[in-house]
Amino acid sequence: MATPPTFTPATEDELAALDELGKEGTWSVGGFEQKLTNLDKVLFPPSSDHPDDPPITKRELIRYCVRIAPTLLPHLRDRALNMQRFPDGVGGPSFWQKQLPPTAPAWLTRWRETGVEDHRAPNMHLVADRVATLAFLGNQAAFEFHPWTSRIDRPWEPTFALIDIDPGERTTWEETLVLARLYRTALDHLGVIGCPKTTGKRGIQVWIPIVRSYTYQETSAWVEQISRAVGAIVPDLVSWEWSKADRKGKARLDYTQNASIKTLVAPYAVRPSAGAPVSAPISWDELDDPDLRPDRWTIRDVVDRVAERGDLFAGAVSLAQELPTL
Repeated sequence: MATPPTFTPATEDELAALDELGKEGTWSVGGFEQKLTNLDKVLFPPSSDHPDDPPITKRELIRYCVRIAPTLLPHLRDRALNMQRFPDGVGGPSFWQKQLPPTAPAWLTRWRETGVEDHRAPNMHLVADRVATLAFLGNQAAFEFHPWTSRIDRPWEPTFALIDIDPGERTTWEETLVLARLYRTALDHLGVIGCPKTTGKRGIQVWIPIVRSYTYQETSAWVEQISRAVGAIVPDLVSWEWSKADRKGKARLDYTQNASIKTLVAPYAVRPSAGAPVSAPISWDELDDPDLRPDRWTIRDVVDRVAERGDLFAGAVSLAQELPTL
Protein backbone atom coordinates (compact mmCIF):
# COMPACT_ATOMS: atom_id res chain seq x y z
CA MET A 1 0.00 0.00 0.00
CA ALA A 2 1.32 3.43 -0.92
CA THR A 3 2.61 5.59 1.89
CA PRO A 4 0.11 8.43 2.54
CA PRO A 5 1.47 11.92 1.99
CA THR A 6 2.49 14.20 4.80
CA PHE A 7 1.30 17.78 4.94
CA THR A 8 3.37 20.78 5.96
CA PRO A 9 1.71 23.58 7.92
CA ALA A 10 2.06 27.22 6.98
CA THR A 11 5.52 28.53 7.81
CA GLU A 12 6.18 31.27 10.32
CA ASP A 13 6.98 33.62 7.44
CA GLU A 14 3.69 32.78 5.74
CA LEU A 15 1.76 33.34 8.97
CA ALA A 16 3.54 36.65 9.50
CA ALA A 17 2.61 37.71 5.97
CA LEU A 18 -1.02 36.84 6.70
CA ASP A 19 -0.94 38.92 9.88
CA GLU A 20 0.56 41.86 7.99
CA LEU A 21 -2.03 41.94 5.22
CA GLY A 22 -4.58 44.71 5.35
CA LYS A 23 -8.28 43.98 5.06
CA GLU A 24 -7.54 42.18 1.81
CA GLY A 25 -4.62 41.22 -0.35
CA THR A 26 -2.79 38.44 -2.14
CA TRP A 27 -1.26 35.79 0.07
CA SER A 28 0.99 32.88 -0.81
CA VAL A 29 0.83 29.67 1.21
CA GLY A 30 2.13 26.23 0.33
CA GLY A 31 3.26 27.46 -3.08
CA PHE A 32 -0.12 28.84 -4.18
CA GLU A 33 -1.20 32.48 -4.33
CA GLN A 34 -4.77 33.53 -3.63
CA LYS A 35 -6.74 36.69 -3.04
CA LEU A 36 -8.04 37.06 0.51
CA THR A 37 -10.87 39.45 1.31
CA ASN A 38 -12.61 40.96 4.35
CA LEU A 39 -9.94 39.60 6.68
CA ASP A 40 -11.12 41.68 9.63
CA LYS A 41 -14.77 40.64 9.31
CA VAL A 42 -16.05 39.14 12.56
CA LEU A 43 -17.28 35.58 11.99
CA PHE A 44 -17.71 34.41 15.61
CA PRO A 45 -18.62 36.39 18.72
CA PRO A 46 -16.93 35.38 21.98
CA SER A 47 -18.55 32.58 23.92
CA SER A 48 -20.66 33.23 26.98
CA ASP A 49 -17.96 31.51 29.06
CA HIS A 50 -15.38 34.08 27.92
CA PRO A 51 -17.37 37.23 27.12
CA ASP A 52 -14.34 39.50 27.40
CA ASP A 53 -12.37 37.66 24.73
CA PRO A 54 -12.00 39.40 21.37
CA PRO A 55 -14.29 38.13 18.61
CA ILE A 56 -12.89 35.80 15.97
CA THR A 57 -12.27 37.24 12.51
CA LYS A 58 -11.87 35.63 9.13
CA ARG A 59 -8.12 36.21 9.41
CA GLU A 60 -7.99 34.14 12.59
CA LEU A 61 -10.10 31.41 10.98
CA ILE A 62 -7.71 31.18 8.02
CA ARG A 63 -4.78 31.12 10.41
CA TYR A 64 -6.33 28.18 12.23
CA CYS A 65 -7.05 26.33 8.99
CA VAL A 66 -3.44 26.43 7.83
CA ARG A 67 -2.03 25.58 11.26
CA ILE A 68 -4.28 22.54 11.80
CA ALA A 69 -3.80 21.43 8.18
CA PRO A 70 -1.23 18.63 8.79
CA THR A 71 -3.62 17.02 11.26
CA LEU A 72 -6.90 17.71 9.45
CA LEU A 73 -5.94 16.96 5.83
CA PRO A 74 -5.36 13.20 6.28
CA HIS A 75 -9.03 12.99 7.28
CA LEU A 76 -10.16 14.91 4.17
CA ARG A 77 -7.84 13.73 1.40
CA ASP A 78 -9.31 11.49 -1.30
CA ARG A 79 -12.85 12.32 -0.16
CA ALA A 80 -15.51 14.47 -1.73
CA LEU A 81 -16.28 17.42 0.50
CA ASN A 82 -19.60 18.98 1.45
CA MET A 83 -19.29 22.28 3.28
CA GLN A 84 -21.45 24.83 5.01
CA ARG A 85 -20.64 28.49 4.36
CA PHE A 86 -21.35 31.46 6.62
CA PRO A 87 -20.46 34.56 4.54
CA ASP A 88 -21.76 36.98 7.20
CA GLY A 89 -20.60 35.00 10.21
CA VAL A 90 -22.44 32.59 12.43
CA GLY A 91 -25.19 35.11 13.18
CA GLY A 92 -26.13 35.43 9.52
CA PRO A 93 -27.60 33.13 6.90
CA SER A 94 -25.69 30.05 5.78
CA PHE A 95 -25.89 27.58 2.94
CA TRP A 96 -24.54 24.16 2.02
CA GLN A 97 -22.23 23.87 -0.95
CA LYS A 98 -21.51 20.61 -2.74
CA GLN A 99 -20.96 21.90 -6.27
CA LEU A 100 -17.62 23.68 -6.78
CA PRO A 101 -18.28 26.68 -9.05
CA PRO A 102 -16.33 26.99 -12.31
CA THR A 103 -14.89 30.31 -11.07
CA ALA A 104 -12.95 28.54 -8.29
CA PRO A 105 -9.13 28.54 -8.70
CA ALA A 106 -7.87 26.05 -11.26
CA TRP A 107 -5.32 24.57 -8.84
CA LEU A 108 -8.03 23.17 -6.55
CA THR A 109 -8.48 19.40 -6.83
CA ARG A 110 -11.90 18.44 -8.18
CA TRP A 111 -13.86 15.21 -8.45
CA ARG A 112 -17.10 14.65 -10.32
CA GLU A 113 -19.42 12.03 -8.91
CA THR A 114 -19.57 8.78 -10.82
CA GLY A 115 -22.17 6.04 -10.67
CA VAL A 116 -24.77 8.27 -9.01
CA GLU A 117 -27.28 5.93 -7.37
CA ASP A 118 -30.24 8.24 -6.74
CA HIS A 119 -30.72 9.85 -10.17
CA ARG A 120 -29.33 13.21 -9.12
CA ALA A 121 -27.24 15.32 -11.43
CA PRO A 122 -23.63 14.59 -10.41
CA ASN A 123 -21.80 17.31 -8.51
CA MET A 124 -18.29 18.57 -9.12
CA HIS A 125 -16.88 18.28 -5.60
CA LEU A 126 -13.86 19.87 -4.02
CA VAL A 127 -11.22 17.49 -2.64
CA ALA A 128 -9.13 19.07 0.13
CA ASP A 129 -5.60 17.78 -0.35
CA ARG A 130 -3.28 20.71 0.37
CA VAL A 131 -2.79 23.48 2.90
CA ALA A 132 -3.71 26.18 0.39
CA THR A 133 -7.12 24.53 -0.11
CA LEU A 134 -7.94 25.03 3.55
CA ALA A 135 -6.92 28.69 3.26
CA PHE A 136 -9.26 29.01 0.26
CA LEU A 137 -12.11 27.50 2.29
CA GLY A 138 -11.43 29.80 5.24
CA ASN A 139 -11.58 32.79 2.92
CA GLN A 140 -14.96 31.52 1.71
CA ALA A 141 -16.13 31.32 5.36
CA ALA A 142 -16.64 27.61 4.67
CA PHE A 143 -15.49 26.00 7.88
CA GLU A 144 -17.96 23.24 8.64
CA PHE A 145 -16.40 20.39 6.65
CA HIS A 146 -18.34 17.19 5.95
CA PRO A 147 -16.20 14.66 4.06
CA TRP A 148 -17.82 11.68 2.43
CA THR A 149 -17.66 8.38 4.31
CA SER A 150 -16.05 6.83 1.22
CA ARG A 151 -13.01 7.66 -0.89
CA ILE A 152 -13.29 8.94 -4.44
CA ASP A 153 -11.69 5.86 -6.01
CA ARG A 154 -14.58 3.69 -4.70
CA PRO A 155 -17.25 6.24 -3.85
CA TRP A 156 -20.04 3.85 -2.86
CA GLU A 157 -18.02 1.78 -0.39
CA PRO A 158 -17.83 3.24 3.13
CA THR A 159 -14.59 3.27 5.11
CA PHE A 160 -16.37 3.96 8.40
CA ALA A 161 -19.31 2.72 10.39
CA LEU A 162 -20.70 5.81 12.11
CA ILE A 163 -22.23 6.14 15.58
CA ASP A 164 -24.00 9.45 16.08
CA ILE A 165 -25.41 10.33 19.51
CA ASP A 166 -27.84 13.14 18.71
CA PRO A 167 -29.10 14.72 21.96
CA GLY A 168 -32.70 15.86 22.20
CA GLU A 169 -33.84 19.17 23.65
CA ARG A 170 -34.17 17.61 27.10
CA THR A 171 -31.01 15.49 26.94
CA THR A 172 -28.41 16.65 29.46
CA TRP A 173 -24.68 16.46 28.84
CA GLU A 174 -24.38 13.83 31.57
CA GLU A 175 -26.99 11.70 29.79
CA THR A 176 -25.06 12.04 26.54
CA LEU A 177 -21.98 10.80 28.40
CA VAL A 178 -23.95 7.83 29.76
CA LEU A 179 -24.82 6.81 26.20
CA ALA A 180 -21.22 7.28 25.03
CA ARG A 181 -19.90 5.16 27.89
CA LEU A 182 -22.34 2.37 26.99
CA TYR A 183 -21.00 2.40 23.44
CA ARG A 184 -17.48 2.32 24.87
CA THR A 185 -18.34 -0.81 26.84
CA ALA A 186 -20.06 -2.46 23.88
CA LEU A 187 -17.19 -1.84 21.47
CA ASP A 188 -14.63 -2.99 24.04
CA HIS A 189 -16.62 -6.20 24.55
CA LEU A 190 -16.64 -6.79 20.79
CA GLY A 191 -12.95 -5.98 20.37
CA VAL A 192 -13.76 -3.15 17.95
CA ILE A 193 -11.72 0.06 17.89
CA GLY A 194 -13.78 3.21 17.62
CA CYS A 195 -12.57 6.80 17.43
CA PRO A 196 -14.71 9.10 19.61
CA LYS A 197 -15.01 12.86 19.29
CA THR A 198 -17.13 15.68 20.58
CA THR A 199 -19.24 17.40 17.96
CA GLY A 200 -18.41 20.90 19.16
CA LYS A 201 -22.10 21.42 19.84
CA ARG A 202 -23.98 18.99 22.11
CA GLY A 203 -23.27 15.48 20.91
CA ILE A 204 -20.64 12.77 20.65
CA GLN A 205 -19.79 10.67 17.61
CA VAL A 206 -17.76 7.51 17.16
CA TRP A 207 -16.18 6.65 13.81
CA ILE A 208 -15.29 2.97 13.37
CA PRO A 209 -12.72 2.41 10.59
CA ILE A 210 -13.60 -0.65 8.50
CA VAL A 211 -12.31 -2.62 5.55
CA ARG A 212 -13.83 -1.56 2.25
CA SER A 213 -15.99 -4.60 1.73
CA TYR A 214 -19.30 -3.48 3.25
CA THR A 215 -22.31 -1.78 1.74
CA TYR A 216 -24.00 1.14 3.45
CA GLN A 217 -26.94 -1.12 4.17
CA GLU A 218 -24.61 -3.46 6.06
CA THR A 219 -22.93 -0.73 8.12
CA SER A 220 -26.31 0.82 8.91
CA ALA A 221 -27.71 -2.54 10.04
CA TRP A 222 -24.65 -3.24 12.21
CA VAL A 223 -24.75 0.16 13.91
CA GLU A 224 -28.51 -0.17 14.38
CA GLN A 225 -28.03 -3.49 16.20
CA ILE A 226 -25.47 -2.14 18.61
CA SER A 227 -27.49 1.06 19.08
CA ARG A 228 -30.67 -0.86 19.86
CA ALA A 229 -28.74 -2.79 22.50
CA VAL A 230 -27.41 0.44 24.03
CA GLY A 231 -30.86 2.02 23.92
CA ALA A 232 -32.46 -0.98 25.61
CA ILE A 233 -30.29 -0.42 28.69
CA VAL A 234 -31.48 3.18 29.16
CA PRO A 235 -34.85 3.32 27.37
CA ASP A 236 -35.88 6.50 29.18
CA LEU A 237 -33.06 8.40 27.46
CA VAL A 238 -33.64 7.30 23.87
CA SER A 239 -36.30 7.73 21.21
CA TRP A 240 -36.33 5.90 17.88
CA GLU A 241 -38.75 8.34 16.28
CA TRP A 242 -37.57 10.00 13.09
CA SER A 243 -39.22 13.36 13.69
CA LYS A 244 -37.76 15.59 16.39
CA ALA A 245 -41.28 16.63 17.34
CA ASP A 246 -42.10 13.01 18.16
CA ARG A 247 -38.98 12.35 20.24
CA LYS A 248 -40.26 14.30 23.24
CA GLY A 249 -36.83 15.80 23.83
CA LYS A 250 -35.00 12.47 24.01
CA ALA A 251 -31.74 11.52 22.28
CA ARG A 252 -31.66 9.68 18.98
CA LEU A 253 -28.97 7.09 18.25
CA ASP A 254 -28.85 7.89 14.57
CA TYR A 255 -27.66 4.80 12.70
CA THR A 256 -29.26 6.19 9.51
CA GLN A 257 -26.18 8.38 9.00
CA ASN A 258 -24.67 5.24 7.49
CA ALA A 259 -25.92 5.96 3.98
CA SER A 260 -24.43 7.13 0.73
CA ILE A 261 -24.12 10.91 0.46
CA LYS A 262 -24.93 11.43 4.17
CA THR A 263 -22.02 12.89 6.10
CA LEU A 264 -20.93 13.90 9.59
CA VAL A 265 -18.74 16.82 10.60
CA ALA A 266 -15.02 16.17 10.23
CA PRO A 267 -12.64 16.02 13.18
CA TYR A 268 -11.11 19.44 13.87
CA ALA A 269 -13.78 21.21 11.77
CA VAL A 270 -15.11 24.44 13.25
CA ARG A 271 -18.75 24.61 14.33
CA PRO A 272 -21.01 27.63 13.79
CA SER A 273 -21.24 28.74 17.41
CA ALA A 274 -19.89 31.57 19.55
CA GLY A 275 -16.22 31.11 20.41
CA ALA A 276 -15.58 28.90 17.33
CA PRO A 277 -15.62 25.46 19.00
CA VAL A 278 -14.27 22.51 17.06
CA SER A 279 -15.27 18.89 16.75
CA ALA A 280 -12.47 17.53 18.91
CA PRO A 281 -11.21 13.93 19.02
CA ILE A 282 -10.97 12.57 22.54
CA SER A 283 -9.68 9.45 24.22
CA TRP A 284 -12.24 7.06 25.67
CA ASP A 285 -10.89 7.82 29.16
CA GLU A 286 -11.85 11.46 28.73
CA LEU A 287 -15.53 10.49 28.90
CA ASP A 288 -14.86 10.29 32.65
CA ASP A 289 -13.19 13.72 32.86
CA PRO A 290 -15.49 16.05 34.83
CA ASP A 291 -14.18 18.99 32.78
CA LEU A 292 -15.19 17.48 29.43
CA ARG A 293 -17.76 19.52 27.52
CA PRO A 294 -18.94 19.13 23.94
CA ASP A 295 -17.52 22.55 23.03
CA ARG A 296 -14.48 22.44 25.29
CA TRP A 297 -11.89 23.08 22.54
CA THR A 298 -11.89 25.96 20.10
CA ILE A 299 -9.72 27.20 17.26
CA ARG A 300 -7.68 29.06 19.90
CA ASP A 301 -6.52 26.01 21.85
CA VAL A 302 -7.02 22.80 19.87
CA VAL A 303 -3.74 23.21 17.94
CA ASP A 304 -1.88 23.22 21.26
CA ARG A 305 -3.86 20.17 22.35
CA VAL A 306 -2.77 18.31 19.20
CA ALA A 307 0.85 19.34 19.82
CA GLU A 308 0.58 17.82 23.30
CA ARG A 309 -1.58 14.74 22.65
CA GLY A 310 -1.12 14.04 18.96
CA ASP A 311 -3.98 13.21 16.64
CA LEU A 312 -6.34 11.13 18.76
CA PHE A 313 -8.28 10.37 15.58
CA ALA A 314 -5.31 8.91 13.70
CA GLY A 315 -6.77 5.40 13.92
CA ALA A 316 -9.64 6.51 11.71
CA VAL A 317 -7.12 6.80 8.87
CA SER A 318 -4.71 3.95 9.63
CA LEU A 319 -7.03 1.12 10.71
CA ALA A 320 -9.38 -1.15 8.74
CA GLN A 321 -11.45 -3.67 10.70
CA GLU A 322 -13.93 -6.44 10.05
CA LEU A 323 -17.22 -5.86 11.84
CA PRO A 324 -17.93 -8.84 14.12
CA THR A 325 -21.24 -10.62 13.98
CA LEU A 326 -23.56 -9.38 16.72
